[in-house]
Amino acid sequence: MSSPFTKLKLAGLAATLIGAPLFAGEPAAPADIGAVPVQIKDSGLPVDWQQRGVFMEILVRSYQDGNGDGIGDFKGLTQRLDYLQALGITGVWLLPIYQSSDHDHGYAVTNYRDIEHDYGTLADFDHFVAEAHKRGIGVILDYVINHSSDMHPLFTAANSDPASPWRNWYVWNDKKPKGWVTYGGDPWYAGKSGYYYGAFASIMPDFNFRTPQVLEFHLDNLRFWMNRGVDGFRFDAVGALVENGPNLWENQPENHAIMRKIRDLLNQYGKRYMVAEVPSAPAEFSASDSAGSAFAFGLQTSIIKSVQMGRSMGPLYDYLKQKPMPRMATFLSNHDSFAGARIGQQLGDDPGAYKLAAATLLTLPGIPFLYYGEEIGQTFSEPVQYDDQRLRGPMAWDGSTFAGFSKVKPFRALGNDYQRRNVAVEAGQPGSLLETYRSLIALRRNQPALQTGSLRVLSEEDDAVMAYVREKDGKQVLVLLNYSRKPAEFALKGDLAGKQWAPLLSSSALSQVVTGDTVKLVPQQALVLQAIAQ
Repeated sequence: MSSPFTKLKLAGLAATLIGAPLFAGEPAAPADIGAVPVQIKDSGLPVDWQQRGVFMEILVRSYQDGNGDGIGDFKGLTQRLDYLQALGITGVWLLPIYQSSDHDHGYAVTNYRDIEHDYGTLADFDHFVAEAHKRGIGVILDYVINHSSDMHPLFTAANSDPASPWRNWYVWNDKKPKGWVTYGGDPWYAGKSGYYYGAFASIMPDFNFRTPQVLEFHLDNLRFWMNRGVDGFRFDAVGALVENGPNLWENQPENHAIMRKIRDLLNQYGKRYMVAEVPSAPAEFSASDSAGSAFAFGLQTSIIKSVQMGRSMGPLYDYLKQKPMPRMATFLSNHDSFAGARIGQQLGDDPGAYKLAAATLLTLPGIPFLYYGEEIGQTFSEPVQYDDQRLRGPMAWDGSTFAGFSKVKPFRALGNDYQRRNVAVEAGQPGSLLETYRSLIALRRNQPALQTGSLRVLSEEDDAVMAYVREKDGKQVLVLLNYSRKPAEFALKGDLAGKQWAPLLSSSALSQVVTGDTVKLVPQQALVLQAIAQ
């Protein structure tokens, strides 16, 4: 007897009709079920495009209102592609864009194959992707693989009847299990009959990956978006996919097997990039036989702490000594409050510290991700219902009434300081935070050693100057970061002594060639030098 999923495969596109049961006695099929064959569409991007540049993480809702309703959308985002290109961005990570029941962050998905209505249409999305590719910008989507919304048709069918063919697509138990504590506390919630598992919240029930059809469902969804030209995915909550007990629900071995199958799919398309969110095990999921790339959680805190304290703190020094993999995704902040507040709020009104943090991020090994508004020092302090939403306010483009984001009142309050921290104020101003980011991004794009070169740490823990060499194909780039608020010196030793060094970037007025073996740095100076062939 064939499974309901097999029947849906045979039914093909008929499975996309909401409200019409495919077979007598079975629930209506949701809109995002049905076989999707591979249709490869070339982006025109170079091979390994993700390793060569810098990503911008964007919440579409908060970036640019294109239709005058106070909510960001794809028409507005497309209008801002020239800005992203001029900044030097070569990839964008879009927070969930699918139809959702939360109508905000997007992580409670109700339809994996359609656009959130506030954002526009699939045609608007397709146009955005095409325009991004014209500008050499790749597009990756945030894919919510661990759970759906409790209002997704699959779950409502599973919840309505214990005998539902969709029941085993989620994690159920007849009696409430005891002793479990996950991200949201007790993860077991009462359904209409029995208890279902939701690691994050009752409104986001976890999929059951012990049911093979669940992974097939997700693979079809991924094909749907890659067929439209999407260049890859950021996978949410990868560490929580499979549960083996009350103390064995995170980073289980089965998760790696799931991600390997997904990676195999992306490899079929070529030039696709996948990155996993696994805060407690980033290195393991960056391994070549698993996700291939994961966010380097913890690095952001160690960078911020070092510039705050005025010296290279132990955690940052330890991270660099481990020789981090070039394919790990690095960042200073993102959309989750557990990863830290906006950088401007963590560092206060200290532009020197902010620039040092940016210089550290953009000269280290990895694939750097910026969070929209980071490049202008944007902050948000208005009270909101959830902590995460404090990090997700509208982008500040200028100092007008609604910050250039919209012609009407935005869906969420602007930052209190948007009139002095916006793109219009900072653009073209020498030494501004925006222009500092632009220079750092250009430096990274022009120096292969900063993209994929080796790393050799020269300084010691607690030194005022963090120093390291990036090298590729015999070309050396020396990075000196004076975290202190006092002048500092760094002695060039070993193979670095006796060379001439030309500044590639300096946060001070220094522009001459460095010829001695002692480099003098002013307070909070970031200096990047390249060895001159002799």
